[in-house]
Amino acid sequence: MSATGSSNTVRRSSRSGLAVLFGALVSLLAALLLGAPGAAARTEPTTSGAAARTAAPAAAPTVAPAAALTEVTGFGTNPSNLQMYLYVPDSVTANPAVVVAVHYCTGSGPAMYSGTEYASLADRYGFIVVYPSVTRASKCFDVSSPQALRRGGGSDPVGIKSMVDWVTRTYSADTSRIFATGISSGAMMTNVLLGDYPDVFAAGAAFSGVPFGCFATTDGSEWNSACSGGTVIHTPQEWGDLVRTAYPGYTGPRPRMQVWHGTEDDVLRYPNFGEEIKQWTNVLGVSQTPAATDSPQSGWTRTRYGSTGDRAPVEAISLQGVGHNLYAYGMAARVLTFFGLDSSGPGPQPQPGACKVTVTTNAWSTGLTGSVTITNTGTTRIDGWKLAFTLPSGQTITNGWGATYAPASGAVTATNATYNGTIAPNASVGIGYQANHGGNSGPPTAFTLNGTACSVS
Repeated sequence: MSATGSSNTVRRSSRSGLAVLFGALVSLLAALLLGAPGAAARTEPTTSGAAARTAAPAAAPTVAPAAALTEVTGFGTNPSNLQMYLYVPDSVTANPAVVVAVHYCTGSGPAMYSGTEYASLADRYGFIVVYPSVTRASKCFDVSSPQALRRGGGSDPVGIKSMVDWVTRTYSADTSRIFATGISSGAMMTNVLLGDYPDVFAAGAAFSGVPFGCFATTDGSEWNSACSGGTVIHTPQEWGDLVRTAYPGYTGPRPRMQVWHGTEDDVLRYPNFGEEIKQWTNVLGVSQTPAATDSPQSGWTRTRYGSTGDRAPVEAISLQGVGHNLYAYGMAARVLTFFGLDSSGPGPQPQPGACKVTVTTNAWSTGLTGSVTITNTGTTRIDGWKLAFTLPSGQTITNGWGATYAPASGAVTATNATYNGTIAPNASVGIGYQANHGGNSGPPTAFTLNGTACSVS
């Protein structure tokens, strides 16, 4: 949770003031009660991102004024009394994409509007921006209560989901292009939204956050010192299970995730960055070994997992020597590249739309062969693919064909060969491997293709 303290802090606040404000915030959080009465319904414009209000009409208009930050009320179920601010550009496209931009502690929707460039980027690319705004005293989002950490459980995620639904109804938004991004407390909420509503969000970008479930508490407190201190450590499987438990039984595609963190973060310590990577690579079924590593800017290290392109399943950017307040202008443009929104009209989506995997094994005393058929059941051609799966315990690949396999055990990623990287709709590719086993000769039970979960037969 960020200790930033004004609408312009995202751009200009000094890091020296952060520690003082953070100490005061922790004291406030200890006494905070979560939740508040429901809000009255009204819609009104906000000028220059300020919180000043004008008289509201008796009935809300069906759409918000174009190119002006507008408060929308009466948008749906809202158990924690969030405010909804909306920015719709003059150039909004038909069936627009939607970006939910979530503020830091002590911030607000208008502060996020004025302190980031998502609105100006919306002017350029035609998407809609939703700015949720907390009304509880801390101005921090609930990312810790049991209600917040399960789908439809209540609290802030339910209110934000209602905002997305309102925009979808009102503007016929493209439900396959709904995205979330946030800073600090908003970054934590980004993790929570993607865990609670994997069927709603296509991708997220979290600046200085923590993994889904890391901040969990049961005593009504918003603050978890163990998590903030970077001492909550789990295996990738354990982190992934926390996400999967938020929506039991869900087997559809999971959203991609981009995470950012400074190595000198003294509010949400740097180990949380690695734990986020462990969580989302596991959720998306890709290897924890980076597929690509580079330095897009001095002092930055960017790693991509599951593929090497701009829309990899997981992308992580580490900023050397940077503290908690890392967000700077220019970063939002990189977020849009990851989302696939940095062009006019509908952006490219993760491929494929759907897939099916058929897998069999043929075993002997200490070894086996596995035969895998990948079928593109979507309507879009796949150009380049990575098939991710987890080998049963005790199995180690010794040879393979039709793909390269790495690593040899555990969470494995099979990458296409030069001759079979394209899979047309309804077409199939066959690959296989030879492996040693320690008694369990069964096949993998779950597969993702370029980050999309496949049906298995």
